[in-house]
Amino acid sequence: MQEKESRFDHLFAPWRIEYITADKANQLSSCPFCLSFDGHDDKERHIIKRCEYSFIILNAYPYNNGHIMVIPYKHVNDFELLPLPVLTEMMKNTILAERALKKVYNPAGFNLGMNIGSAGGAGISDHLHLHILPRWSGDTNFMTSVGGVRVCPEDLSVSTDKLRQAISELEEEDD
Repeated sequence: MQEKESRFDHLFAPWRIEYITADKANQLSSCPFCLSFDGHDDKERHIIKRCEYSFIILNAYPYNNGHIMVIPYKHVNDFELLPLPVLTEMMKNTILAERALKKVYNPAGFNLGMNIGSAGGAGISDHLHLHILPRWSGDTNFMTSVGGVRVCPEDLSVSTDKLRQAISELEEEDD
């Protein structure tokens, strides 16, 4: 009989404990996206830019460095419930975020998408949000494909500063 090999696959990510141990009932009654615009410090919440109908924010639990979301202020769970001015601004912010990511991280490509409803994969299904993920050739490496883990080496506050600066520079260039 072949002896089963014992292995320990651990990647320590202590910043995830807040998400894992959060009071799920309280999360349902207090939308984390709505809480992002309640007057707290934008830098602390990793908000990159605010606009009239939507805002650009770093994902607190990213798949890659620079994982951004564009989120409408309007608390809706379906794309078709957003008025045209909100949709238009969200698309403009998506383009701006993509340009900033190119400037800061020089990705080889992007994944853009919305997971609508919990069955569609939305972690926060009550408040629509659009993901913008920078991608690089080979970023699905050993850790991801074998270990089932992603490593994001840059602190969110550093990413926030870099992307805020890039957006500011891009907006100056556009004027």
